[in-house]
Amino acid sequence: MTLKHRHRHWALTLLIAATFAVQGCSDKPAESSQASTQPAASTNARQAYEPVTVQHKLGTTVIEKMPQRVVALDMNEADFLDQLGVPVMGMPKDFIPHFLDKYKDAPEVQDTGAIVQPNVERVHAARPDLILITSLQAKHYQELSEIAPTIHFDVDYRDSQVKHIEVIKEHLLTLGRIFGKEDLARQKVTELDAKVEEARRITQDRPDKALVVLHNNGAFSPFGVQSRYGFVFNALGVKPASPTVETGLHGQPVSSEFIQQANPDVIYIVDRTAVMERRPALNAETLGNPLLRQTNAWKNGRVIFADAEAWYITAASPSSVKLVIDDVIRGYRD
Repeated sequence: MTLKHRHRHWALTLLIAATFAVQGCSDKPAESSQASTQPAASTNARQAYEPVTVQHKLGTTVIEKMPQRVVALDMNEADFLDQLGVPVMGMPKDFIPHFLDKYKDAPEVQDTGAIVQPNVERVHAARPDLILITSLQAKHYQELSEIAPTIHFDVDYRDSQVKHIEVIKEHLLTLGRIFGKEDLARQKVTELDAKVEEARRITQDRPDKALVVLHNNGAFSPFGVQSRYGFVFNALGVKPASPTVETGLHGQPVSSEFIQQANPDVIYIVDRTAVMERRPALNAETLGNPLLRQTNAWKNGRVIFADAEAWYITAASPSSVKLVIDDVIRGYRD
């Protein structure tokens, strides 16, 4: 190789080396920039979320970041999440009402056991960052709180005569704040208000008196103003046919003579047996009680076989209350 050629070869080598060096230098800042951007983005996301403090009957719960994996241990809570478009990661699957039927066989929704007895190990396995409960699961509050922030829905299942609808609306708005869905929550509140007002317009000028009874294996338990169905009388304006005072979840069985003597103009029958024992629901053909057939309600075709899943499994969520109101209105149609 001549001296001239050697110089050219050496110059070419230097040029190639310099090119790679420049590329290497330009690559490193890009990698560094990408790596530093991701933590900054997540930091900004944390800073953007306004912590929500929720005071409830069991304590105070602070939600410091947007929940991504929510477990609802009550069907009412599952409905709240469904109404707000929030994914449910886990829920009990022993008694799912028809309006939440899509969750029954959904593989991405973990089964957390029974409504009244959640499986805490399964809840833990769902890796929740928020757990929603009601009084039915209240005894597990402490151990659930050790898994994730836990909020108690302060609805009174034994006596709903006072502020039942208000408690539901308040819970809707609280969840709306937690999940950044305030506008949707307010929309749902407006819809519920409109439904309640619809019922009150129908009942307010009617003298008709109604009786709500729970059917349980052939026995009937009435529910009055101070009971789990008190809101039907208090919030919806239905006039009670009996002064029965009963705050228990299942009431006290009464004789058919009691119902005959109360002689209601409307009877709402909530068939617990059909729901809990998965038997065929009562209807006008299968209800062969001669004394009930002597009431004004029966004679005028105003015995309403209510949506038992809405009335019994839930009755404290947007969807269920709307279904209850639909049943109430049906009782006033001549």
